[in-house]
Amino acid sequence: MIRFTRSLAAVLIVCAPICAAEKKDDPPESAAAAKAPKKGAEAKRDTPDPVSKTASVTIDGETVSYTATAGSLDLKKSDGKENASIFHVSYVRNDVENPQDRPVMFAFNGGPGSSAVWLHLGVLGPKIIDLPGDGTQAPKPPVRLVDNPLSILDACDLVFIDPVSTGYSRAGKDVNASQFHGLNGDISSVGDFIRRWVSENKRWASPKFLLGESYGGIRVAGLSEHLQTRYGMSLNGVVLLSSLLDFATLSAAPGNDLPYLSFLQSYTGTAHFHGKIKGDREALMKEAADFAFGDYAAALLKGSDLDPASAQAIATKLESLTGVSAELWLRNDLRLDSSVFRKELLRDQNKVIGRFDGRVAWSSAYESAAQATYDPSYSLAYGAFATAMLDYLSRDLGYPEDQPYEILTGKVRPWRWDSENKIVNVGDRLATAMRDNPNLKVLVMAGKTDLATPPQGITYSLRHLPGLPEPAHQNISTVWYDGGHMFYLNPPDLRKTRTDLLDFLRSCQDDG
Repeated sequence: MIRFTRSLAAVLIVCAPICAAEKKDDPPESAAAAKAPKKGAEAKRDTPDPVSKTASVTIDGETVSYTATAGSLDLKKSDGKENASIFHVSYVRNDVENPQDRPVMFAFNGGPGSSAVWLHLGVLGPKIIDLPGDGTQAPKPPVRLVDNPLSILDACDLVFIDPVSTGYSRAGKDVNASQFHGLNGDISSVGDFIRRWVSENKRWASPKFLLGESYGGIRVAGLSEHLQTRYGMSLNGVVLLSSLLDFATLSAAPGNDLPYLSFLQSYTGTAHFHGKIKGDREALMKEAADFAFGDYAAALLKGSDLDPASAQAIATKLESLTGVSAELWLRNDLRLDSSVFRKELLRDQNKVIGRFDGRVAWSSAYESAAQATYDPSYSLAYGAFATAMLDYLSRDLGYPEDQPYEILTGKVRPWRWDSENKIVNVGDRLATAMRDNPNLKVLVMAGKTDLATPPQGITYSLRHLPGLPEPAHQNISTVWYDGGHMFYLNPPDLRKTRTDLLDFLRSCQDDG
């Protein structure tokens, strides 16, 4: 039987795989090492002063003048000493008579361990990475940035946040960075940054939004409650882009078959894209979701009591929805890990499909392997975004930093879940925020070929928000895209993203 065998700690990297290896055998401590900061602390360095640049971009036929500011904001301890410096890049429109009336959106990616580069240069900002085709082909280096005519900067100011230890964000001098590397420490520090930025920029009267991708959705849910209860900052709307709320929807374990149900619809969307199943895609995906939480769930609940004939019927149905043989489903006890699916779907072509985007299919590294051994959808994006971000910060914005910019980092490990070894579920925090702020609206943005955080996982979580009054459920909406986890790399999805975000911003500020 093949099941999800990864522990919770092993699956925490949901936004991007972190490959930084840790030394297993450290040499004896030298005199110099003895004077180094304690484990988890980060070396103090001179933080460059913020830099600002005025520029313009044409959006929807309109010239939008804006000021881009890159810099670090120092967070303080109760004694006034530096606790951490948070690097961020903000974009504020210039030709605005009353800035306090203008919406501001705080955006971040996930990981944990990811900077905000993906949302910044992939979809929201006034500059965007120039990728070929539909986002499934590797760009020829070096990749360039171009103006983004589909940015939402015309309607909303933007602040991209790098949590501590990502980007250029660092813990303070002699501060143990590990205090920020956990569920609650992360929420607290990002929340403190948002409070400080809002205060220093005199934007308490502005409509305020959060947008988080992947694990960023966990952060969004936590912040929606934290900002409200700690600082009295009520939000207008939050956006969960390719996100999750409950790790039980990802991490299968004995007695927890929920991930198999959550992934099935994404298998169907991916199989249809590659022509392994035929028919109307939308109808097939609806059928897959209904089957997953209906007959399939009932069959898995029976365990060893499921009779062979019923198991065969379920396997045959799974084959029709996924393009993977009933024989393989039966051999795997009707439970197929996503890494096995990614290897099996196009095995006849010796190709492996992407985890972040099932539309991407590259040659398999090991033909005989039972599971996918790499993610081609990550391979095509990482180098391109890293190069573009570093070029943009240094050459375009002129930010004079000589330390490495941590696009993705393993320095945040081990990540503390602050949950007494329970699987993390922040649905209750989002529910509390929505209960206490009946005007708070939630937008879920879901990719049909996302094999990292399958949309049915968060859909399930939202159906089970604890203690949420029924009217509040009407404040939750979901929009779908053809691509995967980073669906915005697909040009039609990028255009749709702008439309959907503008509609959401308007709905959250509609007095009616």
